[in-house]
Amino acid sequence: MKYFIFCLGIYGSIASTSNSVQNGELSKSIERGKDVYTDFCITCHKVNGEGTPKVFPPVAKSDYLKKFQTESIRGVKYGQLGKIRVNDIDYNAAMPDPGLTNEEVADVMNYINNSWGNKISGIVTAEMVKKIAK
Repeated sequence: MKYFIFCLGIYGSIASTSNSVQNGELSKSIERGKDVYTDFCITCHKVNGEGTPKVFPPVAKSDYLKKFQTESIRGVKYGQLGKIRVNDIDYNAAMPDPGLTNEEVADVMNYINNSWGNKISGIVTAEMVKKIAK
């Protein structure tokens, strides 16, 4: 019984440390992502992520972002062409390939996923981005 309690104590300590490390990594990624957003995304998607009505979709409170995370990452990584529906509005403007690294894509996705009312759990990593094909 003592061994079991000891193991639970160690597991709890490791899990807590792991969550702290992941939260720290996410916070740093979000900060870097804010810079990427400012440099590459702000012109079309605007300061508060509201986009341009019927031209460039919002990333703030975006149902598309929440439902289609992989497709959203692919769009940021390679650009977007073709119709998408965001918050019950159709958009069909082209988004050019911004030429970002996998880390920059991960960072800007983490920033967007955690800004303007978006609460998308988990962390996007450069390794996840690398695995997404065109």
